[in-house]
Amino acid sequence: MAQRIAIVDYGMGNLRSVQKALAHVAPGDSVDITSDPRAIREADRVVFPGQGAMPDCMRCLAESGLDEALRESAATKPFLGLCIGLQMLFERSREGDTPGLAILPGDVRAFAEAPDTVAAGFKIPHMGWNEVWQSVSHPLWSGIPDGARFYFVHSYFCEPRDPALTAARSRYPHAFTSAIARDNIFATQFHPEKSSAAGLRLLENFTRWSP
Repeated sequence: MAQRIAIVDYGMGNLRSVQKALAHVAPGDSVDITSDPRAIREADRVVFPGQGAMPDCMRCLAESGLDEALRESAATKPFLGLCIGLQMLFERSREGDTPGLAILPGDVRAFAEAPDTVAAGFKIPHMGWNEVWQSVSHPLWSGIPDGARFYFVHSYFCEPRDPALTAARSRYPHAFTSAIARDNIFATQFHPEKSSAAGLRLLENFTRWSP
């Protein structure tokens, strides 16, 4: 039976490429971009992709009523967050000192605050391919080798207060959490829709995941 996958449209984000990638790996499913809270609540799976600034993201979610629909979805069904879709799950971001959805304990920090990043001359934002080292065994890592390279574009990274949330780490130059997992939630700082075969495999795993 075909399932309904909702891609959340909050006015920002690389939505079409996410839709095309999901449609490619799950051709029998309905993959819809929507800003309708009801459609998100009725979907079987929810994907929240993101690009842009956290203050704009959270303002758009609050004004549209999508924030409550996302909280409900993250508690009840397979939920995949991408980039800002990972960051907004936490309690607060230092980008504009912005409150997040507070679904997970922790904060979001800037690479510019990390002395080793600045001293080493690493460019901000962190942009390009980087290795992702898996911290836990998880169905979404199925068929993806440890240390596979994924595509990143970000200036901020999450710091979960619960170490058990970390599903993968990357380095730039210090180690940071690049994926998180808890119950029916999985989220990545990288962009699987831009990450070639490994990214497509992760998205395919998500469409088949039964948490």
